[in-house]
Amino acid sequence: MANIIITGTSRGIGFELVQLFAKEGHQVLALSRNEKPISDLNLPNVDTFPFDLANPQDFGKVTDFLKQWDSVDVLINNAGSLLNKPFLETSPSEFESVYKVNVFGVSEMTRTVLPKMVKNGHVLTISSMGGVQGSVKFPGLSAYSSSKGAVITLTELWAEEFKETGPSFNVLALGAVQTEMLAEAFPGYKAPVTALQMANYIKDFSLTGHKLYNGKLMQVSNSTP
Repeated sequence: MANIIITGTSRGIGFELVQLFAKEGHQVLALSRNEKPISDLNLPNVDTFPFDLANPQDFGKVTDFLKQWDSVDVLINNAGSLLNKPFLETSPSEFESVYKVNVFGVSEMTRTVLPKMVKNGHVLTISSMGGVQGSVKFPGLSAYSSSKGAVITLTELWAEEFKETGPSFNVLALGAVQTEMLAEAFPGYKAPVTALQMANYIKDFSLTGHKLYNGKLMQVSNSTP
């Protein structure tokens, strides 16, 4: 059984992931600003506490918790912030807030967990098709999609830097998934994939994908960009 850390677990894909891993018997640290949805499940092999990727002080909580674990096998950088707003109406602070979660938070979480990761471990970051070069782009997503492009490049860089020592690093660029975050940003839009369907794919890939891939972007979408 693996020791697994997942961010963004209060709803959507992250919420489903925690339950899928727990059902298989893995040890899970579920991190989100709102820990109540996970704590209410009372899963015996799941730990959770309030955690904000945009708050530098909160990473100390993770470091302290990890003293209980010998190692970490999988880190899933799942949490994300989505802003749908015309570029000229987006303030610098709004733009920065998206990057604090989607880029700086991902970077700092990875930096925090890496010393505890095993050589054959897997850091899996969740990106978006909107961050893939050459894919269809949508107005209003300047902050979000550009931040998702940044973590694709980060993944490639990390894979190169740690190729001798491990772990492996990969990134999944997801198409539209029916989550609360999507509904808030695009009211009325119905995505073709459910959060549970995508969570099942991500779970399997996080446990096995690093055996075949390192530093790779996988496009997980049923449409061509």
